[in-house]
Amino acid sequence: MALDDLNFNFMGYRKIAAAISLTLVVLSIVSLAINEVEWGLDFTGGTLVEVYYDEAVNPEAIRILLDEAGYEGHVVQYFGSDQDVLVRVPPQKGLDTRENARLGDHVLDSLKASSTTGVELRRSEFVGPAVGAELTNQGGLGLLMALAMVMLYVAFRFQLKFAFGAVIALFHDVVITLGIFSIARWDFDLTVLAALLAVIGYSLNDTIVVSDRIRENFRRIRKSTPTEIINTSLNQTLGRTLITSLTTLLVLFSLLILGGELIRGFAIGLIIGVVVGTYSSIYIAASVLLSLNISREDLAIPVKEGADDADITTGF
Repeated sequence: MALDDLNFNFMGYRKIAAAISLTLVVLSIVSLAINEVEWGLDFTGGTLVEVYYDEAVNPEAIRILLDEAGYEGHVVQYFGSDQDVLVRVPPQKGLDTRENARLGDHVLDSLKASSTTGVELRRSEFVGPAVGAELTNQGGLGLLMALAMVMLYVAFRFQLKFAFGAVIALFHDVVITLGIFSIARWDFDLTVLAALLAVIGYSLNDTIVVSDRIRENFRRIRKSTPTEIINTSLNQTLGRTLITSLTTLLVLFSLLILGGELIRGFAIGLIIGVVVGTYSSIYIAASVLLSLNISREDLAIPVKEGADDADITTGF
């Protein structure tokens, strides 16, 4: 049986879906309030040094070395293998900007001096704290501006109730994605922020496709309840939604596996966003419409002044 022939009662499970979504959103908000996210170097400022050892190395030994050298707040972790090590050091108190900018060279010298094997520098970056604070503010404003523009667009394109549904669905997607990053303690850098903005665009596209079919069916189907019309619309768009999501996920998993560490956060963020966005376009936006008592009157085509009764009745 083709997907277009399905007649699944999506809205019959909307209360269960709402409970699941509310739980995930609350958990995400609690985690973000307590743990925040693991801000990457782009936002916090500091020095990042990626090195390659000729032999496997223990990160704990590197942490002890950096502690003894007087570096505060450093993070040491594997970066793909037990020979690739990533060291992040925040700006050190008592050092000016120029001295902090040279911190990567000092860290590398310390690692080479303490190692009995070869140590090769792969990458060294420095981001000043002022730049990091500016990126944090602009990134947050960018997300808020995107949500505001979405609400205005959908309100003009469809109707205000659709705008509320779309924005709540996007808020749901962004918060859950951020919550997963917060709970898992994954780095949140500019690539992840780019993924969140892409999630907003992807989820909005899905929501608009579903909303367009809902509006069309409200005007076309005369003897069905709003719940039945929304169920029909969701079933009619299900095939398109699933195919789009699956093909997108194939590309994203390829990026995750083959793209390397630099775009790993971007791929993970988009994978989570696509899965959550597909779910929200089916359940969240449509459920909000029912909660706001969407009706045919809300979607009626305005009658032009001067139209006679025959025009209104027959459409000719």
